[in-house]
Amino acid sequence: MASESGPGSTNPLLPRRRAPPKGGWKSALFIIWVEVAERFAYYGVSSNLISYLTGPLGQTTASAAAAINAWSGAAAMLPLLGAAVADSWLGRYRTIVASSVLYIMGLGMLTLSSMFPSTQQCGVAAGSRGACPPSPVQTAFFYVSLYLVAIAQSGHKPCVQAFGADQFDATDPDESLSRASFFNWWYFGLCGSATVTVALMSYVQDNVGWALGFGVPSMVMLLALAIFLLGTRTYRFYGSGGGSNGCAATFSLVGKAFVAWRKRSKGAWPELERGDGELAEDAMLAEEVNGLARLFPIWATCLLYGAVFAQPPTLFTKQAGTLDRRVGPSFQIPPAALQCFLGVSMVACIVLYDRVLVPVARRVSGVASGVTMLQRIGTGIALAMVTLVVAALVEMKRLRAARDAGPVDGGSGAAVPMSLWWIVPQYVLLGAADVFTMVGMQEFFYDQVPGALKSLGLALYLSVLGVGSFISSFLITVIDGITTRNGGTSWFADDLNRGHLDYFYLLLAALTSLELLAFTYFSTSYVYRIKAGNNH
Repeated sequence: MASESGPGSTNPLLPRRRAPPKGGWKSALFIIWVEVAERFAYYGVSSNLISYLTGPLGQTTASAAAAINAWSGAAAMLPLLGAAVADSWLGRYRTIVASSVLYIMGLGMLTLSSMFPSTQQCGVAAGSRGACPPSPVQTAFFYVSLYLVAIAQSGHKPCVQAFGADQFDATDPDESLSRASFFNWWYFGLCGSATVTVALMSYVQDNVGWALGFGVPSMVMLLALAIFLLGTRTYRFYGSGGGSNGCAATFSLVGKAFVAWRKRSKGAWPELERGDGELAEDAMLAEEVNGLARLFPIWATCLLYGAVFAQPPTLFTKQAGTLDRRVGPSFQIPPAALQCFLGVSMVACIVLYDRVLVPVARRVSGVASGVTMLQRIGTGIALAMVTLVVAALVEMKRLRAARDAGPVDGGSGAAVPMSLWWIVPQYVLLGAADVFTMVGMQEFFYDQVPGALKSLGLALYLSVLGVGSFISSFLITVIDGITTRNGGTSWFADDLNRGHLDYFYLLLAALTSLELLAFTYFSTSYVYRIKAGNNH
């Protein structure tokens, strides 16, 4: 294989020493650390962002939730661009380094934006929303910094895992086994990093300060870049892209496929002056487009799940912030820290799914995987609907507890006499839904995308999360505008005791039920392609 031009290249005219073996676990550990640090940085910002926007930045709950959903949508879609840049231009190594530098810049700018002395100018307590609005410069600087972080993670997300897998030779039996083990440790690192980050950084941000809360992820990323560079001499470098497997080449192939499909649909092929080989290629590409079109109904009926997935770091966190979170005489659990239950639930459900559900389902259905990919996705959508109903019921109970405790407008900071454990089931249920839907979508879109367009599998999966976040942002903005018209009270009122998050959850549950019906209709008529391994 041609090596990626860059660090590690040698002059063939100079006498060679026996080079130490490259790749393997020694290299992979450097790369795993980079990914753990990147997820620490990303979740260190995103998991508690709703508290910063509604606190120091002085935004309303509705505008803050909509802004975070829009940012999350962009962060989910941008890795498609990052993959194109890496595959067709920079290569994975350089993309990781450049993205790490952008990450450090963005997080450093976020830290600076949180240190602007707006509260000192008007003499109010930090976090007193509305009494001392931030300057337009501070707000603009914050959002530029935030979107710089989204751009930075767009280069990390598609490259780091692939670069780590590159360190193991899939054609070598021993290294092939190590490669499988690498993916296990990879996901273990992701889950562990996310859980620790949410618990630790939400406490720092709520109880110590936002400057330190944004500064620590910046320092972690700086350390991660240093460690990644230290491992440079041990890495294996492969082609930097631009070849037949590059993302840019894939996009070019997509274009050719759609042109071939259009000409075929118009009956223009007999008029083409080409050889039989080129006509056969056109026929194959047209069939690929037909196969891709068959996936569209499945993709479209998964989009609302992306909107449900956007709720834990926004409205779930605001809802948790009103509950009695005391543990012991003085310690309070930060609202964002409850997102840890998502990770714990996912890890537990993965084990139960693999060790219990699949063997039982395999004996009943006779399917090797226990359940089909579409059955797995549909189960997750159904669990998401149950999650929303449970969240609505918990919110109804919370509102009753607030009314029974005294005046409804006691202030957005007034805790409701209701234990935080009431809200835990909705996190646990959504974690279980993720195990079914998220993993199922990854497998389905990768396996069922036509062979020549395989790279689009990742695009379809990521776009579900991105478009779903945009849908959530749109719904919140529209509902807030309608409910506040003529002086009404928003469902997302800053004092949640006067709002109606339960109505929003029930609306999402109703839409999800319709989505599930549509998904069931299209999935029952879907005919699976032959496995990818048989297509080549």
